[in-house]
Amino acid sequence: MAAAACGGSGDTATTTEASAGASSAPAASEVKVGLAYDIGGRGDGSFNDAAAAGLDKAEAELKIQKKELEATAGETDAQKEERLRLLASGGYNPVIAVGFAYSGPVAKIAKEFPDVKFAIVDDDAAKGDNITNLMFAEEQGSFLVGVAAALKSEKGNIGFVGGVDVPLIHKFEAGFAAGAKAVKPDIKIQTKYLTQPPDFSGFGDPAKGKTAAQGMYDAGADVVYQAAGGSGAGVFEAAKAANATAIGVDSDQAALPAYADFKDVIITSMIKKVDVAVFDFLKNYTSGSVTSGPSVYDLKAGGVDYSTTGGKIDDIKSKLDEYKQKIINGEITVPTS
Repeated sequence: MAAAACGGSGDTATTTEASAGASSAPAASEVKVGLAYDIGGRGDGSFNDAAAAGLDKAEAELKIQKKELEATAGETDAQKEERLRLLASGGYNPVIAVGFAYSGPVAKIAKEFPDVKFAIVDDDAAKGDNITNLMFAEEQGSFLVGVAAALKSEKGNIGFVGGVDVPLIHKFEAGFAAGAKAVKPDIKIQTKYLTQPPDFSGFGDPAKGKTAAQGMYDAGADVVYQAAGGSGAGVFEAAKAANATAIGVDSDQAALPAYADFKDVIITSMIKKVDVAVFDFLKNYTSGSVTSGPSVYDLKAGGVDYSTTGGKIDDIKSKLDEYKQKIINGEITVPTS
């Protein structure tokens, strides 16, 4: 799921180094990067687009070559494996997979191509000497937008729409609820997941997102946070129809052309800087300093944050920053489930 702003290099994240270190640095112009998107691909206005932004920056600044392939709704692991195999066997090295759904396929194909470096976004289960896991503290960013939701809610009733009922999205929900309750312990929080695995269509079904959010607004919510990928567009549509507000995810969605019609109802977004992680990985690859294992992008590393586009939370920004600093200092530990 998945970002804007923030520069940096790999050493900004908390990095766990495994046995695989770096090989000698290749000439950047010779680097051919393969990137496999999750459902929605480039143009989803969410974490796929954030990954694309990191790839585009690498193309411009590091002069890499690139090939992009996209997942389709309802596909099998075997299809994901074939996509990764196609890239690795086609001379693309490194290969980046966007989304936890690639976990099994990455672990399998990385063994088939031990000389190819792989990175996977949002998954730390795929392990190997040639696999880098790009992870985020989604719960921390979600805590901050939970604070914003509670402070901005006039009804004491807010909602959370998750795309698919999986542990990754539980992190968003847990952080959001903890942040809201830190401000108003008795606040009502409605929760709805659009699909259950193995059905991952909840990340790409705006109609379901709209129906879920509409039900929440009808039941008294006045702010709804969506962590639902492409389905989030439906949440924004419902917010506009209900004359209510919503919170975006992964990218600064109020600033994206794709959501221009809804920018007035998006009070903030939980920014998850997938672009920074992707660029860091590619920069490290071209410098010969890629390491295997997890690199975690949290608030302290600037890997997650909240957006201020539109000025709708300017009046509570100082309060949000107080909570942000407490998390960074370790005074607040945000739950992940």
